[in-house]
Amino acid sequence: MSFILGITGGIATGKSTAVAHFRQLGFPIVDADLVARAVVRPKTPGLKAVIDTFGPSLLNEQGALDREALGKIIFADEEKRKQLNQLLSPFIRQEILRQIAAAADQPLVVVDIPLLYEAGYEQYMDQVAVVYVPEIIQKQRLMLRNQLSETEAAARIASQLSIEKKKVRGDIIFDNQGTITDLTRQIDAWVQHFQETEQS
Repeated sequence: MSFILGITGGIATGKSTAVAHFRQLGFPIVDADLVARAVVRPKTPGLKAVIDTFGPSLLNEQGALDREALGKIIFADEEKRKQLNQLLSPFIRQEILRQIAAAADQPLVVVDIPLLYEAGYEQYMDQVAVVYVPEIIQKQRLMLRNQLSETEAAARIASQLSIEKKKVRGDIIFDNQGTITDLTRQIDAWVQHFQETEQS
């Protein structure tokens, strides 16, 4: 039976860097963003549900989802964005749980979910790690990375549960205020402790 470690954070806190390090260490990763893409591939029940709800104009010539067209609909209308999330969340949840179960022979499975708390996934995790930076650093990094104004960056950050609230709820905190090396050292120390505990 695997130990299930959920990893979350906020926009531009360094979650992807942390997950990449776990991948380098050889642990299986369940990536919620990849799952969200997979459940709307051609001929999937997820894509059928989207087309039934939002109309056939969202299919391109190859019969695949036109993500740009869908984006225009959901980013302009909060109700439609919520509707899409409600529509796809059962398919996404089912596939995430299937992938976790498929890796049951592994000692540790890392589940990368940006909106872990917002979507109620902590119930499936043995522990949750939060990749943390204070919001002021988060905003600076997001402005730099995505070439956003301070107002735009603040709006994106405000669309998620605050990083401070996630920090309070996390079982493990990987502090990413320093360098990438500082972050990977914290992960290595946690992995070493986990492996020693597993063996004892």
